[in-house]
Amino acid sequence: MTPKQQLESILSSQYESEDGDLYKVELLDGMTDSEIENLKNQLPNNFLPNEIEELLRFSKGFELYGLEEVRFDAFGHFGLEEMFPNSIQLAGDGFGNFWILDIDSKGNWNSVYYVCHDPAVLVKHSENLSEFIKHVDEFGQKGSQSNLDIIHEKTAMDIWSEKIGIMAKNEKNYDFENGQVELPEMFLVADLTDKPIKTGFPWGKSGPNTKIIRPNDEPIWIVEKRVKQSFLSRLFGGKK
Repeated sequence: MTPKQQLESILSSQYESEDGDLYKVELLDGMTDSEIENLKNQLPNNFLPNEIEELLRFSKGFELYGLEEVRFDAFGHFGLEEMFPNSIQLAGDGFGNFWILDIDSKGNWNSVYYVCHDPAVLVKHSENLSEFIKHVDEFGQKGSQSNLDIIHEKTAMDIWSEKIGIMAKNEKNYDFENGQVELPEMFLVADLTDKPIKTGFPWGKSGPNTKIIRPNDEPIWIVEKRVKQSFLSRLFGGKK
């Protein structure tokens, strides 16, 4: 399904809150010609895929109990540009965690990621926007058994505690020594290329201000690795 078709398919869904109240998706208005044009001018390559334009003309988002407002037009709202140079901030949970749609340098709309700050992990959430809308509907229907809730409550913690992960097992050789990026002295590579949803990596293991680099359009991140010094090393400035 296109994103518009997927959204239309959930409009008749009826959900029940924890208090037993019934609710539905509440659509926001569609975008006007001038709003569409203004968005295009901000996007990479000034490109807006046809199926996304079709969606935005129908509705720029919706409201659903349990999530902050879901928006399809929130370009450039997410602050971690080193992770996602171009993105749509689809939704937040009200606690500083967000669902982000990745846009490449050509303007293509790609996968959706859950970016959590506590613990500091990134998880591939949905293959595309249509699947994300489907996952939101599933969240309304199944609650704690839904893909969205499992990633939010369990998968993120599993990745942080390294019960599941991709960086330590990554034995692929990468050619980052091209002068385009300044690499940290020590780093790990998180490669989510062709990885299934619920795959991810911790981006904050080395503490605050960890250097993170996105070298190209591929879902590959270079994450700085800092080694904790012993007390004597810190005392003598690391000298032997």
